[in-house]
Amino acid sequence: MTICLSNSFLNLWLRNSFVHNFVLITAEVVAGSAAWLGRGLSCVCAQSREDDSRQSFDLTPAQEDCLWKLQHRLDIAYDGSLPEHQESLRALWKAAFPGEELHGLITEQWKEMGWQGKDPSTDFRGGGFISLENLLYFARNFPESFQDLLRKQEGDRSMWEYPFAVAGVNITFMLIQMLELEAVKPRNLVGATFLKFLSENESAFDLLYCIAFKLMDHQWLAMRASYMDFNAVMKSTRHQLERELMEENVTRLEDLPSYALLTR
Repeated sequence: MTICLSNSFLNLWLRNSFVHNFVLITAEVVAGSAAWLGRGLSCVCAQSREDDSRQSFDLTPAQEDCLWKLQHRLDIAYDGSLPEHQESLRALWKAAFPGEELHGLITEQWKEMGWQGKDPSTDFRGGGFISLENLLYFARNFPESFQDLLRKQEGDRSMWEYPFAVAGVNITFMLIQMLELEAVKPRNLVGATFLKFLSENESAFDLLYCIAFKLMDHQWLAMRASYMDFNAVMKSTRHQLERELMEENVTRLEDLPSYALLTR
């Protein structure tokens, strides 16, 4: 039986017993993110590498343009007063629960998706609008995999499962850090390789997000993980993605071995 943690119980449990197992995301990831990440799942994104600080990869004009457009997306904060953002949030609910009416943008129903409270905008403040776009892209393009992860339908699940939506925002953070998307130029080969894919597919970041989310769940099951193992699972997921992106026979994201985990 899978136990869904209530927000109040989870926060109290984490603070009193296991808070030392979590790592707060560093300030350079995205401003304002540490506060909400500290309440629940941690992000393993911030990993300093001395070699990376000495490297820089030149970009083609097309790659520079694609990087600029993606960075612009990263800069857009979620704004609950904007009709476009409201509609995207409603669309996410409809994709997740097509047969269930949403009673408002602030409602206890959102906890069913794995948000920390009744107002998802409090979680999006750290991740920005792109974290909502990532989830919506996943739901629309790989609905079967999206539902499998949302409802924890595959494998021998843990009694203490990760909350789907908050985990999704963490994955957005992990990818931003892994690919060093906030830098003027990529400082590692993984980031430089990704920009090549991005210049050929403007949805590359969203697609890589889907691959990463499905891979994270695959690692979760393989490691027989429970809630407090989330940090280790994210590290394993990141390392596996980095290895796959560096494989010689990978010329597009669809060539990644973990892409095969996704089903539409």
